[in-house]
Amino acid sequence: MFHWLEKHPFFFAVGVFIAIAFAGLIEILPNFAQASRPVIGTAPYSTLELAGRHVYIKNSCNACHSQLIRPFKSETDRYGHYSLSGEYAYDRPFLWGSKRTGPDLMRVGNYRTTDWHENHMKDPQSVVPGSIMPAYKWLFTNSADIDTVYAEQLTVAKHFAVPYNQDVPMKDGSVQNVKMASSIAEARSLALEEAKVVAADMKDQDVKDAVARGEIPEIVALIAYMNSLK
Repeated sequence: MFHWLEKHPFFFAVGVFIAIAFAGLIEILPNFAQASRPVIGTAPYSTLELAGRHVYIKNSCNACHSQLIRPFKSETDRYGHYSLSGEYAYDRPFLWGSKRTGPDLMRVGNYRTTDWHENHMKDPQSVVPGSIMPAYKWLFTNSADIDTVYAEQLTVAKHFAVPYNQDVPMKDGSVQNVKMASSIAEARSLALEEAKVVAADMKDQDVKDAVARGEIPEIVALIAYMNSLK
């Protein structure tokens, strides 16, 4: 049989294709349905976290940082557990990235603090000597766009069945309920309450004063988003 296939390259190629295709189906199909759905512990972004994600995209952070940990030991040793497809269920757009001028940020919330992010965004070289990352000082004065975030939440809740205002099971057995506001005013209020928690751990007095006045600097929203990446 094998000698016959060697003499007939067309049929040999067809046989190889069938074998590879069958093996691929055996490997992929059993896990596809589960892997394509949200995993336990995946909750929608809160209003402030989503505002921070907008800041992240606006400043092209994804141009230098990926959010995709590959299943290789060299990656998991440095960044943590490899990425699972369900973890991106509420990401629109995906921020996988293809270049790592800086480290992967998929699980940065597990090992960086609010204080670290504050210092790093203000003066990267003071935290990471030799870093080529520029300072993002304007984030400390620019205001986060909560109105656009609220519009996005309305859209995804309506068209993509994002589970706002629902109990979502978390990895530790608890449940998380991410509230979506019923109005822009309520969205601003929810974001401000979250911002107060983040600002309490920051040192920049101008930022603290801004939050106390009811304003939300972009740096606060960005840190909230970074802290959510786990």
